[in-house]
Amino acid sequence: MIASVSDIDSIYREREQRFAHEAERLEARARFISNLRPIAFLGILSAPILPAPQATWIGAARIALFAGFSIAFLALAVYQTRLTRKAASCSELAKINSESRLRLARKWDALPYPKNDHSDDAEHPYASELDLFGHASLFTLLGTVSTSPGVETLENWLLEPAEPEVVRERQAAVIELAPLLEARQQISLRGRFAAKGGTERLKAFLTWADGEPWLSPKTSLVWLTRLLPVFTLSLIALNIVGLVSYTAWAFALILSLAVRQRFSERLEGTVRPAFAGERSFQSYAEILSLMSGEPFEAAALKRIQAQLSGDGEPAHRWMERLRRIGRLVDAGDSMLGIVLQALLMWDFHVVFRLEKWQKPTGSRVRGWFAAMGEFEALAALGELYHDNPSWSFPEVDKDAAVLEAKELGHPLLSDDVRVANDVEVGPPGTFLMITGSNMSGKSTLLRAIGMNATLAQAGGPVCASSLRMPPLRLQTTMRVHDSLEQGLSHFMAELVRLKAVVDAARKAREESRVLLYLLDDVLQGTNTAERRIAARAIVEHLISEGAIGAVTTHDLELAETDGLSRANNPFYFTETVEKTTDGPRLSFDYKLRPGIATSRNALKLLQIVNLDVATLKPET
Repeated sequence: MIASVSDIDSIYREREQRFAHEAERLEARARFISNLRPIAFLGILSAPILPAPQATWIGAARIALFAGFSIAFLALAVYQTRLTRKAASCSELAKINSESRLRLARKWDALPYPKNDHSDDAEHPYASELDLFGHASLFTLLGTVSTSPGVETLENWLLEPAEPEVVRERQAAVIELAPLLEARQQISLRGRFAAKGGTERLKAFLTWADGEPWLSPKTSLVWLTRLLPVFTLSLIALNIVGLVSYTAWAFALILSLAVRQRFSERLEGTVRPAFAGERSFQSYAEILSLMSGEPFEAAALKRIQAQLSGDGEPAHRWMERLRRIGRLVDAGDSMLGIVLQALLMWDFHVVFRLEKWQKPTGSRVRGWFAAMGEFEALAALGELYHDNPSWSFPEVDKDAAVLEAKELGHPLLSDDVRVANDVEVGPPGTFLMITGSNMSGKSTLLRAIGMNATLAQAGGPVCASSLRMPPLRLQTTMRVHDSLEQGLSHFMAELVRLKAVVDAARKAREESRVLLYLLDDVLQGTNTAERRIAARAIVEHLISEGAIGAVTTHDLELAETDGLSRANNPFYFTETVEKTTDGPRLSFDYKLRPGIATSRNALKLLQIVNLDVATLKPET
């Protein structure tokens, strides 16, 4: 039995409440521990100011008291930090489940706005017109990706169709990940913490990892940085016993600092990018560990796990090791940093350790993060299937000539308002012509076709009971805007867009794909006669190139033109007009019907907004 929306919402609501309650409990305990720490600190301060003891056992007790309060203070600090981190994790998990409920109900205004490089990509053949990115978008619906590799991977999957065999491989992985709610949310949680390190910092780290070491090949400098601290410390020891003057070790210290200053730019140039996102390393390590720990069966998931290794050890252990090196960097930046630099030439040893880590693993790191991004994208599609179990997985078949869908719906509409329709687009030599009055559902149907085709070729489920289609290259002309920057009017901008559609038909055939074009009321900026001639020429060319597509139009005579009368497959939407005391009232059922629409509602809409045509006639 397929779970209902209310069942899935109940799962998220229970988890949201449970994690929120646990966060409150942990925060309360952390506050209690925070109140105990000053008491322990006062205990530490009280021991030295007590009167000198008259008995040995009193002195021993005072020392024990000092040590006990010190240990207690440190233990409380560590415990409070752990409680705070656990509370933050629970609070974030509550937020994750809350956002899942909002996506389930398609409450876009309450969801965070997902920023990405394609939110306003008007140049892409279909991204902007199909609402793939931005506020109420397909990317928002797939909103569980957090890390920059995950975001980039999912973007690429939506923007570039995969080959049929890749689609099938991803589908198997999505099916396996869909029921693993706890694992997916744990990865999403750590991804959010990791993302706080920033995209640019991660890029700097990956660039460093791909690079070549500069210190390790300089054997003489490496030995100098090892022997000079030994020499300095030896001179200090000899000075303490009175065998040499302090000027000897002072000279050695000055020499150490001079060498450090000489190579300071190279040292900082290594440490800075290597630890640009150091605070995120723990989260990345945990994500990689979770990915490696599950016993997956899907080929795509097994391949990802195989990528997460390096020199015989799993990737997460290498990342944990890098994090430990980061603690050495923190020590060098502390109040003792100057002493460590002067006595031990600390930064040189840190960089040497970094390059020792970099040599066996640096070339693999980018692959680890690419695998992480692929896993996150698959997990996002898995959540989409988990939340919409009535959706189906499409068949992308090279032998198919028609996009054939049963009960196709718009993915961004909630179940209670979505209306599904059976749709066939193709075969080559034909086109789907959709007519109907304003607001009847023509544009929504085009977007439903385009979004589901995009989801299908990304490897995800589609909002349909079934969908079979050939490998497609998608082009749309649906929401064209004028461009002040390029000096284009709306009409000229649409012509440029249509030229891209026409050119894409030939390219799609060269790629062994079929062009799917979605044209919404084309060439609105010219008169009816010229629009009809131009639209006929464009559609005839697309048909001759073997493309398939859907065209919406208000021009009811387009289907009767020579060359298109036999090629068009006409369907229409209609409305119901109800007379009320306040005037006509329109309602729509958004059901697709065979044939050509005969009704128009523009004048009725004028009356609904109190713009009666009769009252607008000029006086004579």
